[in-house]
Amino acid sequence: MKTQSPDKSKKESKPVLWVVSELYYPEMTSTGYYLTKIAEGLAPEFDVKAICGQPNYSSRGITAPKKERLNGVEIFRVFGTRLNKNVIPFRILNMLTLGLSVFLRSIYSIRSDERVLVVTTPPLLPFLTAVACRIRGARHILLIHDCYPEILYAAGKLRKESVFARLLEYLSKRLLVSAERIIVVGRDMRDEIIKKTGPLTKCYVIPNWAELESVSPANRDENAMLLETGLGDKLVLLYAGNIGYPNDIETIIEAASIIGETDDGIHFIFLGDGVKKPLLVNSVKTKRLRGITLLDPKPRSEQQVFLNGCDVGIVSLVPKMKGVSMPSRTYNILAAGKPILALCERDSEIAKVVEEENVGWSIEPGNPEKLVEVLREIASSRQQLDQFGKNARNAAVKKYGLKTAVSAYRRVLS
Repeated sequence: MKTQSPDKSKKESKPVLWVVSELYYPEMTSTGYYLTKIAEGLAPEFDVKAICGQPNYSSRGITAPKKERLNGVEIFRVFGTRLNKNVIPFRILNMLTLGLSVFLRSIYSIRSDERVLVVTTPPLLPFLTAVACRIRGARHILLIHDCYPEILYAAGKLRKESVFARLLEYLSKRLLVSAERIIVVGRDMRDEIIKKTGPLTKCYVIPNWAELESVSPANRDENAMLLETGLGDKLVLLYAGNIGYPNDIETIIEAASIIGETDDGIHFIFLGDGVKKPLLVNSVKTKRLRGITLLDPKPRSEQQVFLNGCDVGIVSLVPKMKGVSMPSRTYNILAAGKPILALCERDSEIAKVVEEENVGWSIEPGNPEKLVEVLREIASSRQQLDQFGKNARNAAVKKYGLKTAVSAYRRVLS
């Protein structure tokens, strides 16, 4: 009688886990990075398979294999248009073509009783994946990075009173209720989900994490970005990441305009791209804001340099974002041992982190006068920055590492 080898038997006994995301390796923009690391981290316990699109953000222009196995994960990349995401009609077309391709691949590949982890960006993706799971008899788990349609309200792209908004809210609630489990990245998000669905919803908080293996505190005096820009003698505040609709850029611009009149040695560096980048460029030019330096986006591999090229890291959200999103850039600022200045609502996840870990300041968005007041306070008492920085690194190491996050995913998905 022929018997299977122990290794083969063990491999075949693993439960199958599908990870569905628009972005996956080699796309290492935020969502792509996190979903790749989650999938690879779970590969020892699960037979992990990923369905994703081709790179269209930081790795746009690269065409990856349609199918490959990488670090224990079998990857299926489907078709989708890759037009300029900053043009709204093009973004919608990208979302529709990718969503349809993911739906067809899911129907073809997913089997009964398999688990499916789907991220909620872009917003059409989880709905189509949920339908495919229902057809195939699979169980789906939602990973919520951004809450829809609430993020559209906050960004000013949708009126809450509109018929379309009410339809989206109804569909969103149905999606949440249909999920076997829900994972969110902030405590404020969990509170909002439970308000929608009731206390019986299985909702778990698993924060995103800091890249401790590649980001750590470094000597400011030797920082290449500061040497290149000649800002070594300034109090430098760094905004690094997407410059999008949900980010309160306007308040920072206004504060820089006020400070420019007195020149308190305070300087802002914006490193990134997004739909609000033209607003920044135009404001710097028309208002002659010498206190702002604009830099092009840099790859994730250079975070060690640019995150250490400042005294304080900035995280900013527009009003009405509490319970809607948690900027993942927060955790690598902590990893670099930098204090955080957060423009956010009280009791939001970012405000909680700043207060609980004692790593900086949080103020309500939309108040440039208050921001100027805090900036001048920081400039006049720089000695507190060292302690905030030590607290930040300590929090990253103890609470926000990859191993901690993967262990939490393993518990929830098992």
